Amino acid sequence: MSGDSERVARRGPFPVKLRLLEVLRVTRLSPHMVRVTLGGPELEGFSSPGADDHVKCFFAEPGVKKPDMPVVGPNGLSMPEGLKKPASRDYTPRRFDPKAGELDIDFVLHGEGPASLWAQHTKPGDFMGIGGPRSTHDVADDFDWYLLAGDQSALPAIARRLEELPAGKRAFAFIEVSDAAEEQRIVSKADVKVTWLHRGGAEAGTTKHLEDALRAWTQPSGDGFVFVAGESTSLKPIREHLVNERGLNKSWMRVTGYWKRGVAEHHDSKG
Repeated sequence: MSGDSERVARRGPFPVKLRLLEVLRVTRLSPHMVRVTLGGPELEGFSSPGADDHVKCFFAEPGVKKPDMPVVGPNGLSMPEGLKKPASRDYTPRRFDPKAGELDIDFVLHGEGPASLWAQHTKPGDFMGIGGPRSTHDVADDFDWYLLAGDQSALPAIARRLEELPAGKRAFAFIEVSDAAEEQRIVSKADVKVTWLHRGGAEAGTTKHLEDALRAWTQPSGDGFVFVAGESTSLKPIREHLVNERGLNKSWMRVTGYWKRGVAEHHDSKG
């Protein structure tokens, strides 16, 4: 077996590359999640090796087909003179098919945020900008088991990880969604047990469903990799439980705050 640092290792930062991509398809996955398939010549050379990579997405204003894109300079990103910086958010590349020239990004539809509004109204022929991924985490496929947990914002990363696991691996997934209509079919070669947790009428980020489910989970023997993502504040007691009470190896753990209640842009990664 490889050493700790090699089994879960960060690579990057990579050079910044900005792309303006065309919307090829829009697919409604569930009442509150939509998949946008992007393509175009600027997708050439794109790479997303890690299941929880993220790209920065740039959105056009309502009624506009293309966003004004920043440019890469010696001091980072800047806007050409006279142009307004577009709204941007971080999202997981759900699927990348270099042969087909397609990139899928899944969006949770909620509230009036720029990403959600754009995803609700976009159509083929529109454009979205992306930048990155700036870094990636290599996760070995030689762990005895994998534990993946999160709310609906983490569903694309969790589903992608499960789909990419090879046959013979064992995985446990706990995914919190609003109700049964938000569940998705996940296909994996691995031995996977997916547990869906329903919030009912509660708002996202306000329940203890994930924490309670993980506390009740029966941990297998052997080495395991852990990925947990969702609302940042709710993840703190989960991480403390996994590290302090279960004694899991922090080097083999990724706990990531994808969003935070009341904060427009937030991304916090630990482990």
